[in-house]
Amino acid sequence: MLTLPAPASARRTLRPLLLAAAMTAVSTLAAAAEPKEPADILIKGGTIYDGSDAKPYVGDVALRGDQIVYVGKATKLAARRIVNAKGMIVSPGFIDAHTHADSFIRSPDKSVRVNAAWLDQGASTVMIGVDGYGTPDIAADTSKLINAGIGTNIVPFIGFGSIRKRVLGDDARAPNAAELASEKALAAKGMCEGAVGLSTGLFYPPQSFAKTEEVIAVAREVAKRGGLYDTHQRDESSYNIGLLGSVKEVIRIGREADMPIHFAHLKALGVDVQGQAPAVIAEIEAARASGLDVTADQYPWLASGTSVDASLLPGWSVDGGAKALLARLDDAPTQARIRTEMVENMRRRGGPSALLLISPNYPWTGKTLAEIATDWKVDPIETALRIIRQSAEKEAAGGEGGGTGAASFNMAQADVDLFMKQPWMVTSSDGSEGHPRMFATFPEKYVKYVRDRKVIDLQTFIRQSTGRTADIYKLDRRGYLRPGYYADVLVFDPAKYEPRAGYIHPRELSVGVKALFVNGELSVENSQTTGALAGRALLRAKPAGCS
Repeated sequence: MLTLPAPASARRTLRPLLLAAAMTAVSTLAAAAEPKEPADILIKGGTIYDGSDAKPYVGDVALRGDQIVYVGKATKLAARRIVNAKGMIVSPGFIDAHTHADSFIRSPDKSVRVNAAWLDQGASTVMIGVDGYGTPDIAADTSKLINAGIGTNIVPFIGFGSIRKRVLGDDARAPNAAELASEKALAAKGMCEGAVGLSTGLFYPPQSFAKTEEVIAVAREVAKRGGLYDTHQRDESSYNIGLLGSVKEVIRIGREADMPIHFAHLKALGVDVQGQAPAVIAEIEAARASGLDVTADQYPWLASGTSVDASLLPGWSVDGGAKALLARLDDAPTQARIRTEMVENMRRRGGPSALLLISPNYPWTGKTLAEIATDWKVDPIETALRIIRQSAEKEAAGGEGGGTGAASFNMAQADVDLFMKQPWMVTSSDGSEGHPRMFATFPEKYVKYVRDRKVIDLQTFIRQSTGRTADIYKLDRRGYLRPGYYADVLVFDPAKYEPRAGYIHPRELSVGVKALFVNGELSVENSQTTGALAGRALLRAKPAGCS
């Protein structure tokens, strides 16, 4: 049954009551009676972090079928198989709040659909359709994925960009009344088919061409049906309305659409805004204090994943798509204008040495834009334009562009640390091809920010990667180790759990997972995937307002 969000005025009152109820439930679980019937799996003697704020303890977790049937200290419980978890951490499977897992879950190769990049980190559930790219055809898409078989659970978003592109193409204009009605109908359709909410990527064209009012109008259709607003905000830097202006826009959308809002991969990107984390936090805290439900996710890397074209091209230059861009580049005065604006955008990013090219299997892969410029004996802007042009030519010919992927080293450590400590923050990878965050985000966060630098403690890390994420997205019986919840359970070795991927070798699988169960099926054993395709589509129940 779907529970609609409480009115903003009630949410402040409900929070402490819900927390108290949750803590009471946790203490009751520890004393729960052992099941009389044997379990399928008994995970015995591990240190249990149940996904909540409850203190960890040494105990046991029992699974039967796809359910958790016991959490506590078992004395008589029999099981068909026992997993010795002594010295291990036992937690819910991690939930990745923001991913680009399409190359895995949509592969024709069954062995790829296992989704090892995430499973070997301990992640049992991933969000898809983020940054505005999710299809509104939720039922057909998720049915196809699950029928083919995938290794992780998926939680789908409707994408504002997909909706807008279907109605308006790549045009930089506002929709007329009929077109806006079509956009709203597509959003309603996706929600009625089980989407968790609406994602946007307002930094990226053609979404960037949308005015705030258009976004609000579409978001209201999602809000009516219980969804949240998840956004790669319009500006994480100083490209257009600025970081703080963009944060205020997101908050305005949430208020006027009357819905929870969630900032995807929250950051202060580029030299102009480094150090603005306290100001961003102040805006979010003020909105939360006023009753608006505001949360965020974050990845633990100092380099974002982007593309050369998204980083450097002015937005107006891509109005109309690849063919229009190529025509502008072929016009000398227009190209000169593009070059001038690219110089400023490169400065924002920290210069050509701060852009590492990461698209797999290109001659420039693994080199910075500065290094490629030296090799080619041209300036960095010309280098970038050559790379952009080859991609645009492929796209204009009817294929897929490529080769422009980049890791952009643009964040300050102090900002990353401060964001991570916030009580409304959760973990995401933003995992995309060529960036190590796809294969290594959760262990990177554990090793760098928990074990080595001690920015947060282990309990906060697990809470940010499990229960808090499940709460934000209202996932049914996920994110906690509790009887009656689905058996997404992780066992990892705190001494061996670590990343192996880096910027030069970004596709190395992480290590240290002793066992990961997805819906009760063993999906990882001793850092090796088992081949299980146990993932499910975690769709919302049909909300009110759907036929």
